Amino acid sequence: MEKSIKRYMPIFVLPTFLAFILGFIIPFVMGVGLSFCEFTTVTDAKFVGISNYVEALKDTVFRHSFWYTALFAVVSLVVINVIAFALAMALTREMRGTNIFRTIFFMPNLIGGIVLGYIWQLIFNGILSNFNTALGLNEWYGFWGLIILVSWQQIGYMMIIYIAGLQSIPGDVLEAAEIDGAGRWQKLWKVTIPMMMPSITICMFLSITNGFKLFDQNLSLTAGEPAKMSEMMALNIFNTFYGRTGWEGVGQAKAVLFFFLVVAIGLVQLRATRSKEVQQ
Repeated sequence: MEKSIKRYMPIFVLPTFLAFILGFIIPFVMGVGLSFCEFTTVTDAKFVGISNYVEALKDTVFRHSFWYTALFAVVSLVVINVIAFALAMALTREMRGTNIFRTIFFMPNLIGGIVLGYIWQLIFNGILSNFNTALGLNEWYGFWGLIILVSWQQIGYMMIIYIAGLQSIPGDVLEAAEIDGAGRWQKLWKVTIPMMMPSITICMFLSITNGFKLFDQNLSLTAGEPAKMSEMMALNIFNTFYGRTGWEGVGQAKAVLFFFLVVAIGLVQLRATRSKEVQQ
């Protein structure tokens, strides 16, 4: 059986491998190359060295979007994972209706970001109108609006991962902790969380990378208003590339910087949390 699998593996792997090369590797290499060029289409690219990167780093709006995005990613990371973990703890207890609650909490994740953005925009503006203001008049209204929107959308998804992690903890380990006199909080901090680190690693990685990559919710909820003060990095790159004539190369340079930034942050986070994982 194993010999047959090894024999026919190239037949099954090759199409996926070719699709990966055509859909990711080649466009990525072309994108990196175009970041060093001035162009309007890929056929009229003119090499200009690192000037696109210099312009990208000189752009004050781009620098502001970085700090705005970084703050958003950190706050959303904490809010999403704390609430998702608490819900997972509550819904793994023996109580009636847990499956219904799991389904209800997971459902917002099935709705597209653009749709959610416009729905929550109506809700927030309806509330803020009572105070003679609006979502697009203050960058911090947009910031906390995005935190609420993204948390509402992603908490259910992270909760499912935490539930799977909690259910994988051996019952005899928890019983042994109780016999040794461990209280509820001691079991949580000394047993449950250390054994949940694989799930925590996954959820933290997804939360922080999704926070940095956020685009459609930002576009539909605030569109960067007021005056691009609530514009996050992905939206800034989009507006640079498609909204400023002659800045396509600068937009491409921003995209390359953005890619390596997200990869670096993701790898650092994975290394930090994986080092705390324990063997079950």
